[in-house]
Amino acid sequence: MANKRDYYEVLGVAKDADEATIKKAYRQLAKKYHPDVNPGDKDAEEKFKEVNEAYQTLSDPQKRASYDQFGPDGPQAGFGGDGFGGFSGFEGAGGFGGFEDIFSTIFGGGMGGAQRNGPIPGDDLRYDLTISFEEAAMGCEKEINLVRDEECPTCGGSGAKPGSKVETCPTCNGTGQERVVSNTPFGRIQNVRTCSRCRGAGKIITEPCPKCHGRGKVRVSKRRTIKVPAGIDNGQVLTIRGQGGLGERGGPPGDLLVVITVRPHKLFKRREDNLYIDMPITFTQAALGAELDVPTLGKPVKYKFPEGTQPGQVFCLKGQGVNHLRGGGRGDLYVTAVVEIPKKLTNQQKELLRQFDGTATNAQYEKKKTFFDRVKDAFS
Repeated sequence: MANKRDYYEVLGVAKDADEATIKKAYRQLAKKYHPDVNPGDKDAEEKFKEVNEAYQTLSDPQKRASYDQFGPDGPQAGFGGDGFGGFSGFEGAGGFGGFEDIFSTIFGGGMGGAQRNGPIPGDDLRYDLTISFEEAAMGCEKEINLVRDEECPTCGGSGAKPGSKVETCPTCNGTGQERVVSNTPFGRIQNVRTCSRCRGAGKIITEPCPKCHGRGKVRVSKRRTIKVPAGIDNGQVLTIRGQGGLGERGGPPGDLLVVITVRPHKLFKRREDNLYIDMPITFTQAALGAELDVPTLGKPVKYKFPEGTQPGQVFCLKGQGVNHLRGGGRGDLYVTAVVEIPKKLTNQQKELLRQFDGTATNAQYEKKKTFFDRVKDAFS
């Protein structure tokens, strides 16, 4: 416990932050470090657990108050080692029952703490979308089939049959919470917890809606068009606000997280916004120079390879790469010359090459000249 980071620091909020600020910070960090968004990333997984642990404490008023007073080793830390707060000897003694009951009495409803009957934001939904290399580079629109919960059109989200009576819960008088006084080893404690009768709704539905069976929402499948921005890369996540799960009790909907998978290209490799291609050219074209059509993501572009082009030499075509994701131009295309030496020459071709080789000087072969100069120096 002593090595744990401060929960406020984990969520990046001030110690006097209100509930809404804490919830907003948690949602942002949970999205960032979620295992679905970071598959196989152990560091992100640990941070996701840390964020959830911090939120579980700071989102509950009683746990937060205990944390502020006692720190991470306080009662809100739960069970550990020899029991709760070092009082393992009380278990089953004096009519108090087990420590799970004590924890439930203090914090209401067990380990999870008391729920509140205010608005609850909807869950974020994940959708995996596979697109082509060209679609990722240039942008596109894709139609997807999204399945999610939406407000029941029959009852308007109330969960009650139209025209039926919705009663205020007599146990909690519509607050969604009930007070319970219990005897514990720490004395008499008055605890506020989620109403056991209405489960925090504050209302009792006498006749459930026949369409949604009292849920207030129905499962709907709809075709939706998604705009994929130019320059998106493999593994990146496109966030579409408000298109996720339905919120409860007036809470806002969650977001739709579209995880992009880009199919590889047969010719090009991508690194950030630059493209790379290996282009074969003949021995003669490399020696004499040639103007050739170089493939791009659009139309082929003519490029003049200079006389004496060497195998593996790289040439840059400016602005022929991938669109920058946030606008402002494109990356470049890097072309590696792959000089191909001909095979199965005819006798006439061999003779012509011998004649050429007999007229060539060492000065025309820079690497050969440099190599033999190094050999001479090594043995002199």
